[in-house]
Amino acid sequence: MRSVEKIRYTGQASIGRTCQCYGLHRDAYYKLKARKQKNDTVAAKIIELVNEVRVEQPRVGTRKLYEALESKFEAMDLKVGRDKLFSILREHEMLVKRKKTSCKTTDSYHRFHKYNNLIKKMDVTAPNQVWISDITYIRTIDGFCYLALITNMYSRKIVGYDISDSLELSGCLRALNKALKHARQPTGLVHHSDRGFQYCSNQYVDELKKRDIKISMTEENHCYENAIAERVNGILKDEFYLDQTFFSKRAANMATNNAIFIYNNKRLHISLGYKTPNMVFNNTA
Repeated sequence: MRSVEKIRYTGQASIGRTCQCYGLHRDAYYKLKARKQKNDTVAAKIIELVNEVRVEQPRVGTRKLYEALESKFEAMDLKVGRDKLFSILREHEMLVKRKKTSCKTTDSYHRFHKYNNLIKKMDVTAPNQVWISDITYIRTIDGFCYLALITNMYSRKIVGYDISDSLELSGCLRALNKALKHARQPTGLVHHSDRGFQYCSNQYVDELKKRDIKISMTEENHCYENAIAERVNGILKDEFYLDQTFFSKRAANMATNNAIFIYNNKRLHISLGYKTPNMVFNNTA
């Protein structure tokens, strides 16, 4: 059809003559043209819906897009399967390319006691059974900010976080206190982290023990022992652009607050059956 159109618009021959050259009937040509126009119209509507989602989640992938938009496709009577959505996004160069990241482990060479890994073979079946803690970096033109995160392992919800100007203990403690404030008095809770000095410090450990929270830590100097924390860090940086360099610490703070809100309330997780962390947490907490 493209060849027919090319010859047609250069004025070299009529539609009828051109179709004869390619062994087509005029009716077939017009049917193909009508089908293409219909497909283009459908594609335009789909792209509009995709762009609406990507205003808040700019790097959300195709599978999650399909789950998020399936009900809208049905309401608009758009016959779209996941493969067709892939094809449309590929044709318009809208597929998300994942960044390759490498893990950086925490320096655990300090004087504080290091605890054993209690969650290696644990079957996590409910919220507030295991919390995962970690610290990641956010760049600004004035220097680094440090984001302390506490994630509910079962629901993947970020239950506490704090952004500070330094790697000192205070940021981790504030994140812990925020998580505890909304924890509904958890019993049998395990706090898992790497072996960084913040989590091994006497003050942090004493706070956990005071609330009867069991302490678990990575035993090997490898990020995969704290894989969920690394995954959450990667999502925030990759999908919500927290890996960029912000103009100020205030801008970094605002972007982080927004990213965590969307992560908890709107981002679908494949591991959660295409539900958000808040949906899983609230249904089971």
